Formats: sequence, C-alpha cells, structure tokens
Amino acid sequence: MYKIVRFYVGNKAKHTVRGMTGLTLEEAQAHCSNPQSSSQTCTDAKGKRRARMFGSWFDGCTKE
Repeated sequence: MYKIVRFYVGNKAKHTVRGMTGLTLEEAQAHCSNPQSSSQTCTDAKGKRRARMFGSWFDGCTKE
C-alpha cells in the first residue's frame, strides 16, 4: 500500500495528504501524474492559494 505525501520546495516540512493512504501503486501514480498535484501545474484556486501561503509544493508517493 502507498500514501501521498506533500513536499514543500526549500522547506523540510512534509505531510501525508488527508484521505490519501492505503492506495495501490496505480492509484498513487495516477494522483501524482494529475496536474493538480503540483503548484507548478495546478489551476484550481485551492492549490494556488496553498502556493501563495506556503511556497512551491508537489505531491509524491511513498510505501506505507
């Protein structure tokens, strides 16, 4: 099983994204390849607001 972890560029802070645990590898890879999973490619207001507040970020997956 895998989980999605949000990383902040230039900051050692990271956290598991709420509700994104217990995923198959395919589910985790699908999430991470979605444009909304990075501040560089997201287009939604929530992702852009997160980038303004905390800086650049991206989602990655790791084995639980």
